[in-house]
Amino acid sequence: MALVSRASASWSGNLFQGSGSASLDSSKLATFDINWKARTEENGGTTNPEELIGAAHAACYSMAFSNVLDSNGTPPTQINTGAKVTFDPGAEGGAAITGIHLTVSATVENLSEEDFQKLALAAKEGCPVSKALAGTEITLTASLA
Repeated sequence: MALVSRASASWSGNLFQGSGSASLDSSKLATFDINWKARTEENGGTTNPEELIGAAHAACYSMAFSNVLDSNGTPPTQINTGAKVTFDPGAEGGAAITGIHLTVSATVENLSEEDFQKLALAAKEGCPVSKALAGTEITLTASLA
C-alpha cells in the first residue's frame, strides 16, 4: 500500500517582499519560514524550497545507498550525505533549479573503491527522489571512509 505524506505552504504578499511558511503536516515536526530573499541571497535563518529539496534528497539517497550496500552483502557502518541544490533566478526560460550535487562519505567494510563507486552511482539512479527530480542534472561525489 502506498503512503501519502503531506506538507503545505502559505504565502502573503508579492513574490519579492512577501513571506510565508512551509509545514511538515504528516509528522508535524516543523514549520519553516520562507521568503524570496532566502532563495537569492544569504538566507539568515529562513529556508527555501531548494534547502528542503536538498534535505529530502540527502535523506532518500542515504536510505537508498544503505539498501544497495546491504543487498551487495556489504552493509554500511555509517553514511553521511550532503546535497547542494543550485537555484538560478535568471535562468533562460525563467527561474529554475539547475543542478543538484550529492556528496556522500560512507564507512563500509570489505568493499573495493571500484565497487563502492559503482554501488554509489546505482543508489543515485535508484533513489526515489533522484527519479522524481530526473529533469534536473544530478551529480555525485562519493568517498569510501
